[in-house]
Amino acid sequence: MPGQNSTAAGLLKRALFYLALIAIWEGVFRAGLWPEYLFPSPVGVLQNLVTGFQDSTFLIAIGASMKRVVVGYSISLAVGLSLGLLIVSSRYLDETLSPLLLGLQTLPSICWLPLAILWFGLGEDSIIFVIAIGSIFSVTMGTLSGIKNVPPIYMRVAKTMGAKGLKAYTTVVIPAAFPAIIGGMKQGWSFAWRALMAGELLSPKDGLGYVLTIGRDLHDMNQVVGVMIIIIIIGLIIDKFIFGRIEHSIRSRWGLTGA
Repeated sequence: MPGQNSTAAGLLKRALFYLALIAIWEGVFRAGLWPEYLFPSPVGVLQNLVTGFQDSTFLIAIGASMKRVVVGYSISLAVGLSLGLLIVSSRYLDETLSPLLLGLQTLPSICWLPLAILWFGLGEDSIIFVIAIGSIFSVTMGTLSGIKNVPPIYMRVAKTMGAKGLKAYTTVVIPAAFPAIIGGMKQGWSFAWRALMAGELLSPKDGLGYVLTIGRDLHDMNQVVGVMIIIIIIGLIIDKFIFGRIEHSIRSRWGLTGA
């Protein structure tokens, strides 16, 4: 019961906070500081969201965006994890490639767009390329960091128990590095999601980024803010209910949670 009361109180506090934010937003709108096409009202944004979902505009856009990000992110996981495992197996590769990957990780995804358009043209392939390249380096660096930080005593215990080479790697090192690897995957997802929006701003047909661009071209700020809210909510849902649960499960298994 105390736990339930605490949860209910937390939810109430958050609800009141967001209601206050919406009230301030409505108050600023009613003050008339900016015209409606520059600063929309909460009611206008809500009406646009309802209309967009009723005529399936947002549902189609969400489906197209999710399909792209799943494909691009899957490629980044396959390449990023493989690259991380390869680099950490060789001191030479580690010393030469790690600084380069760290530098590439800091490069904003939108910088890859011109290259992607020249290589693949303006379309699906270039968007997926930007998504994949935008998250590969985070996954790789997370894998590298996780394996490097595995306590050496784990390997000594594994050798004592008879696990050597690939067996020690797959049964001790990689499982022990999972918390950091998941952290890298989580960061990679956020980069992939941002890269998707950057790529879809140039999409010629569908996706949330495309709907966002249409809203801008029509000076429909209700649609622009509505799509931004959808993007934020999807990002939070994925982070909370997929990566959050995976991370919690792994940390609990390794005894890294508080209680």
